[in-house]
Amino acid sequence: MKARLNCYFDAGLIKRLDELAARKGLSKSTVVEAAVASFLSPDAADQREAAITRRLDKITRSIERLERDVSIGNEALALFVRFWLTVTPPLPDSAQAAAQAKGRERYEGFVEALGKRLAKGQNFVREVSEELPASVQRVNASAP
Repeated sequence: MKARLNCYFDAGLIKRLDELAARKGLSKSTVVEAAVASFLSPDAADQREAAITRRLDKITRSIERLERDVSIGNEALALFVRFWLTVTPPLPDSAQAAAQAKGRERYEGFVEALGKRLAKGQNFVREVSEELPASVQRVNASAP
C-alpha cells in the first residue's frame, strides 16, 4: 500500500522532473520515489565513507613512504658527513686556494651527475633497498 504525499517544488525543478520522466518513460511519482529512496539510503553515505577511507589509506601509505625515504636520506647524509669529517685532515693555508678550486670543480661534476640521474629517473632509495640484505629489509619494513 502506498500513501499519498503532496509536495511543492520550484517551477524549474518541476520542469526538469517532467523532462526526466518523459525521457525515461516513467511516471513523475516513480522518479521522485526513487530519488527520495536514494537520498534516505544509508548505502550512499556508506559508499562515500568507504571511498574517502580508501583515499585516506592511500595518502597515509604515500606519507609513510615519504617519511621512510626522508629518514634514509637523512641517515645517509649524516653518515657521510661524520665519515668525511673523521677522515679528512685539515689543509695548510698554502693549499687552501687549490683545494677550493678543486672543490668547485667537484661540485659542478656532482650537480651534473645529479641532473643526469634525475633525468633518467634513477632513485637512490630504490637502489639502496635493492642492495640491502633481505634481513635488513624485513626489519625496516616492520619498523613504525
